[in-house]
Parts: sequence; structure tokens; C-alpha cells
Amino acid sequence: MSSKTILAAVVAAFALSGCLDNDAERGLVGAAGGAVIADATGNSALTGALIGGAAGVFCDDAGVCN
Repeated sequence: MSSKTILAAVVAAFALSGCLDNDAERGLVGAAGGAVIADATGNSALTGALIGGAAGVFCDDAGVCN
């Protein structure tokens, strides 16, 4: 998976996850966004989902989506 795809998945997860209430919701949206972006760019949807989901779950711990 290229670094551009990883960056795009993380950015999408952070952008989508800021408006949700809890870690589970942010994780699901992040996983969906990561999978869609990775698949659209010809990469592994599963890897994109894992990265996006993790970014969604932990974005509030990083202070990005309070």
C-alpha cells in the first residue's frame, strides 16, 4: 500500500470521525472510508479498513476529534 493511500485513508477517517459521538461509530466510519479509498486507488480494501478504523477509534485520544 502506498504512502499516499495510507495518508488519504487517515485524512478521510479523521475528517469523517469528528462529528460522531463514540469510538465505535468513529471506527466504523473510518473503516468504511479507508476501505473505499483503498479500493478506489487499487489497493487492499482490508488494509484500508484496518488503518481507517484504527484512525477513527484513536483520533480522540490524539486530540484530533474531541
